[in-house]
Amino acid sequence: MDFAGKATKIRLFSLKSPQMRAFHMSWFAFFLCFFAWFGIAPLMKIVREELSLTKEQIGWSIIASVAITVIARLFIGWLCDRIGPRLSYTWLLLIGSLPVIGIGLAQSFETFLLFRLMIGVIGASFVITQYHTSVMFAPNCVGTANATSAGWGNLGGGVTQLVMPMIFGLFVVTLGLSSFWGWRLSMVVAGTVCALTGVAYYFFTQDCPEGNYKDLRAAGKMPEGKKTTGAFLEASRDRRVWALFLIYAACFGIELTINNVAALYFVDYFDFFKDMDTVKAVGMAGLIASLFGLMNIFARTLGGIFGDKFGMKWGLRGRVTWLFIVLFCEGLALMLFSQMGVLMLAIPTLILFSLFVQMSEGATFSVVPFINKRALGAVAGIVGAGGNAGAVAAGFLFKGSLPWPTALLVLGVLVTCVSFVALTVRFSPAAEAEVREDMENRLAESGQAPVPA
Repeated sequence: MDFAGKATKIRLFSLKSPQMRAFHMSWFAFFLCFFAWFGIAPLMKIVREELSLTKEQIGWSIIASVAITVIARLFIGWLCDRIGPRLSYTWLLLIGSLPVIGIGLAQSFETFLLFRLMIGVIGASFVITQYHTSVMFAPNCVGTANATSAGWGNLGGGVTQLVMPMIFGLFVVTLGLSSFWGWRLSMVVAGTVCALTGVAYYFFTQDCPEGNYKDLRAAGKMPEGKKTTGAFLEASRDRRVWALFLIYAACFGIELTINNVAALYFVDYFDFFKDMDTVKAVGMAGLIASLFGLMNIFARTLGGIFGDKFGMKWGLRGRVTWLFIVLFCEGLALMLFSQMGVLMLAIPTLILFSLFVQMSEGATFSVVPFINKRALGAVAGIVGAGGNAGAVAAGFLFKGSLPWPTALLVLGVLVTCVSFVALTVRFSPAAEAEVREDMENRLAESGQAPVPA
């Protein structure tokens, strides 16, 4: 949707405008959802021993954690168009916090799997974050706004690898509780914070620069919510949407997979951890695995910034070209990481790989806002669901007899091949001209320099 009053600058240290309140609340909410979503991953060594999980069962839990998010993201994109991002986020955080807290009730593989599946619903938070920043920021900086809010949200995947073992250690070492209670209470902490953030989102944000959807529809300034179903069908018929679906599967899908397996991968495949006690091994592996997610503090933003810069200079085609470049490099970096057998070489390779993964994600969502403005929620939902579909598909490589380094090598080859799909995403000359004119008009209204030819 296109609204007046979109911000042409990102004022990071301001909370005065509704645009910046939405920016900061959306990334923070996504950060906490990501933290809770993958909070159990760095504790899987403890859970595996307590519940006597097999390799295949761990593989199924990895698949479950991202499977339902495919459906949830499709639904939440439609919901944003219908009731707005403010109410969508509030309800998602409140309802999604329940299985995060409830996983502590798991006593067997079956109940653990069920809660892992339900927790995946909060992964739909990404779509709301991207939707909210897309309706708040103008074309000259929307790629940067999308990439930064999503990147700082994804940062939760790295922070949880570092912090959850610390919370677990607090309960077990400092308070003297057993590991049985330690990992369960750690998840209660994560779920409670999500619920509180849902309440805050309701009171501190609004749907778009002009107000809330309900009020705008009552004033006749927006079409009725019933028309969102038609917009979803329109988006689903656009082949570019499905190309981006596949592309996002090859970047965000890979990030989700690495978040799920990284800590256990280092423990199981590197001799460095062989003689460590459980608590120390979990903490050290979590620390190393966190480096992958912590790159989100700037890497995804870089993808969006360069997407905007390529767009300013070469139009929408420039954004697509940048997307191809970083996705191709991601595939090469993943293949390289899969062949690392020495920890001191694996760590820097992991960081390089992470850089390209997250820049690819930022580059993808610097293209998404320009596909179909009438169905922004639907497009964001479908493309966002692609990330989880990719993670589900990748999860099957980690549940069988295939060694995990080989699984990573296969994924690297697939990502490299998928990068060429980016070159099929094209825009008409009319769409290119419309975006450039819109950008120039908004910059002129804000008193900024015109877009260079």
